[in-house]
Amino acid sequence: MSGLVTLTTDFGLRDAYVAEMKGVMLGIAEAAHRSLALVDVTHDVERHDITEGALALEAAAPFFPAGTVHLAVVDPGVGTARRGLALAARNHVFIGPDNGLFTPFLENGDWRAFELAETGYWLPVVSRTFHGRDVFAPAAAHVASGLDPARLGPAIRDPVRLPWPEVRAVAGAVAGAVVHADRFGNLITSIHARTLEPIDRDLVIRVGGQEVPLVSTYGDLSIGRPGALLGSSGRLEIAVREGSAATLLRARRGTAVVVSRPSRRTTTRRRR
Repeated sequence: MSGLVTLTTDFGLRDAYVAEMKGVMLGIAEAAHRSLALVDVTHDVERHDITEGALALEAAAPFFPAGTVHLAVVDPGVGTARRGLALAARNHVFIGPDNGLFTPFLENGDWRAFELAETGYWLPVVSRTFHGRDVFAPAAAHVASGLDPARLGPAIRDPVRLPWPEVRAVAGAVAGAVVHADRFGNLITSIHARTLEPIDRDLVIRVGGQEVPLVSTYGDLSIGRPGALLGSSGRLEIAVREGSAATLLRARRGTAVVVSRPSRRTTTRRRR
């Protein structure tokens, strides 16, 4: 492992929760005579919003070096029978609750998953309300210090997956949905750029039945006008320049998004 751990939580920074997890990891690394670098992805995930946490990880993880350990805690089921999970995928290791948080990294079979069952890699006293500090942070620190994730517990083949909105081909169109509205009010959709290739300005995009144009970037739009573009995460996004697409289009998670190409007849009429 690289000795690098990222942190993604819904804890915010007002309280001491994040600092406590960092303290645990630094202590374990020091005892192992290893250096540890800690990088905050975000601690502003909406409270209990597992999907938002999963999307944050999906966006950030590919830009970290191989061997990075990603500690993520969005855990409304803390203290219940839900499992702790270590997932080795795409040359990274993801550690946190087994509640769907790591769904983006389970798209193919090229992964290994382990239940966090070996208590020797937990803190000696475990709170029923703070597994982020007492179970997940120690596991992340041990792995970042060189421990094989397989030593954390038994292999599992059924990690929990979020019910992502399906992207479907319907009568020559691609149908998906909004999966997240970011802090700017941009609507992140379930439709990836690879689904739309070839990409051209003739694409017709409807969000909740309202048609918006395809543009290259936010500046191509007039202030206050909506449009669709391919965002930095590789997903189709709906934005309003210097405004909120979520507010203007009255859209939210689950709102239908349909992308189609004009028929030849329609294209011919436009050219006249």
